[in-house]
Amino acid sequence: MPEQHLQYIDGARRAGSGAPLSILAPATGAIVATGRGAHADDVETAVGAARSAFPAWAALTPGTRSDLMHEWARILRERAPELAAIESVNAGKPIRLATEFDVPGTIDNTAFFAGAARHLEGKAAGEYSGEHTSSIRREPLGVIGSISPWNYPLQMAGWKILPAIAAGNTVVLKPSELTPLTSLLFAEAATAAGIPAGVINVLTGAGLDAGQPLVEHPAVAMVSFTGSTAVGRRVAASAAGAAKRVHLELGGKAPFVVFDDADLEAAARGAVAGALINAGQDCTAATRAYVQRPLFEEFVGRVAHLMDQVRIGPVEDPDTDMGSLISRAHRDKVHGMVERARTDGAKVVHGGRIPEHTPPAGAYYEPTLITGAVQDSEIVQQEIFGPVLVVLPFDTDDEAIALANDTPYGLAASAWSRDVFRTQRASREIQAGCVWINDHIPIVSEMPHGGLKSSGFGKDMSAYAFEEYTNIKHVMSDITGAAHKPWHDVIFRAR
Repeated sequence: MPEQHLQYIDGARRAGSGAPLSILAPATGAIVATGRGAHADDVETAVGAARSAFPAWAALTPGTRSDLMHEWARILRERAPELAAIESVNAGKPIRLATEFDVPGTIDNTAFFAGAARHLEGKAAGEYSGEHTSSIRREPLGVIGSISPWNYPLQMAGWKILPAIAAGNTVVLKPSELTPLTSLLFAEAATAAGIPAGVINVLTGAGLDAGQPLVEHPAVAMVSFTGSTAVGRRVAASAAGAAKRVHLELGGKAPFVVFDDADLEAAARGAVAGALINAGQDCTAATRAYVQRPLFEEFVGRVAHLMDQVRIGPVEDPDTDMGSLISRAHRDKVHGMVERARTDGAKVVHGGRIPEHTPPAGAYYEPTLITGAVQDSEIVQQEIFGPVLVVLPFDTDDEAIALANDTPYGLAASAWSRDVFRTQRASREIQAGCVWINDHIPIVSEMPHGGLKSSGFGKDMSAYAFEEYTNIKHVMSDITGAAHKPWHDVIFRAR
């Protein structure tokens, strides 16, 4: 297999200067691309390109940036089948998920920020002191160093790049070295749309080789990271040394709260879909369901029945419901957590095994349903990032809210009830950046995504994302023309 250039710097593909790198298809174990990873020298080149491109890009009118991004969205629509096919193979996703969720979501996000680029607003001018006019300028920061994960490679590239460049910044993105292929295509499509060279750069390399030098580079004004909480803390610590702005979207352990007046069928279907999307490799996945005791047994039985209907198979088959995990090492980590839960007394109601009739070099795992775990156990408290749902009972509404909040995470949650007052209480009191009511996991470009507690801070998507990627500057202009201002008297009296 001929080596590919796995870096995209200053508008063109380039070879990396680091170690050899092989990109695998997780569903089969086959090598789909080879090349050289990025190293510190490549980081220097990419940051230099982004730094050089920044003044001209920032100086464009919002309308010009908007037009270029609309053209980018048009090109992505034309290339949607190619993007979906590559995303499916490289990330082990069913082609249906890539075609109906990942790719159209990214195109919509691109079109949204193309429009939002023209609505970067500041506070209206006004006279607040009586002697000056104040106004607000919202200005780009400069070069943004972004690091994205492997679970939604194309969507995460979009979430990192789009608000940053719409606001006038330039970007160096380091996607996961496991899944860089659609991020590279995303950047190429931007160049084809007329976005100038250097505005978007993509580095494929390991964290220590490329991610750390990017975070620490003195010309990087801000770091945006999506990934595990442990790595996010290291990124924040590193960036803090230079007082850089940081945006973190980290792990999650979303509670799925089902009250006794909920629509049982809707809740069961929502739990299965919310737990198994992307094989559970989703920081907002439904991983711990709390079900009020009158519905508990029926809910567990219905979820187990629905999980049994989920089709595991080749990712290229449109009838496949659930694909592979990202790697066999990650599958073994998920299985280890399930086995430890079993050893600790929990009951595996469904799944908990490596499925038969899947490629031996693949990384498949069965949809898994667990009951009988205790609240402080690993399987309830720690992120699994696999197709595993743990169900626990509760008795009172107060208990449900307390259990939902009883983890270090606070990214997303859902509450299920026909009672509007119950669901509104849940939306107020559950500690999460997003609370869905009678659904779990839908996202739209117009609304923000982000968490609190150990799930990080800051927002992706929506106009709220501009708060991360812009600086607010206050401009205050004298309107009197007087040489002596009254406030001067606190320093010296007019003579």
